[in-house]
Amino acid sequence: MTDAKADATEDRPEIGTGVVDLLGVLAYGELSAFDRLAEDARTAPTLSGRVALASMAAAEMGHYGLLERYLAERGVSVEEAMRPFMRHIDAFQESTAPRTWLESLVKAYVVDNLAADLYRELAEVLDEEPRELVTTVLADTGHSAFAQREVAAAIENDAPVRDRLALWSRRLLGEALTQAQYVVAESDGLAELIVAGTGDLSGIAALFRKLQKQHTKRMQALGLG
Repeated sequence: MTDAKADATEDRPEIGTGVVDLLGVLAYGELSAFDRLAEDARTAPTLSGRVALASMAAAEMGHYGLLERYLAERGVSVEEAMRPFMRHIDAFQESTAPRTWLESLVKAYVVDNLAADLYRELAEVLDEEPRELVTTVLADTGHSAFAQREVAAAIENDAPVRDRLALWSRRLLGEALTQAQYVVAESDGLAELIVAGTGDLSGIAALFRKLQKQHTKRMQALGLG
């Protein structure tokens, strides 16, 4: 490390385990979202759909870069910050591989919004700078509106497709909440953020009930309630 880089790092305050863990799980989530969207773009039934998802994938990598830079400036390797969360996120992705274009859209819609709900709640107790970073990274890349349009058009006059996607969304919710609970349970840093925000670990159950309610509202808006 050069003297200039060393001085820049020394000027930055140290960050706690909770912040490192939250930014680490966010970074791996962004990297996984890029992989998923890039793959979905290749299977898009229209050129406009391919362009839309490719653009969203690029935005996810932009968010990843913000997290990597923030951590590096504070002497933290993004790879090390992500490592504890890879197993559970990879397991979720493998167990919920979509079979169709519409299943891909619903999966991204469900998972991205659930993750955003959870991480925004955890970020509430952070200092202003990392909280604003989390808010920026969780900004919608346009996927929600795109998924709503595509799914709404597909299910408008097709009850079997609507019912199949509704079942798929419920499965995704169950799998996502299970993996999220594993992630929180195995991360002292994330557990500390929940305790800081709710007062004790009993707040975890209340938080996940809140996530389920928000999910239900979104599914109703999507026409899959």
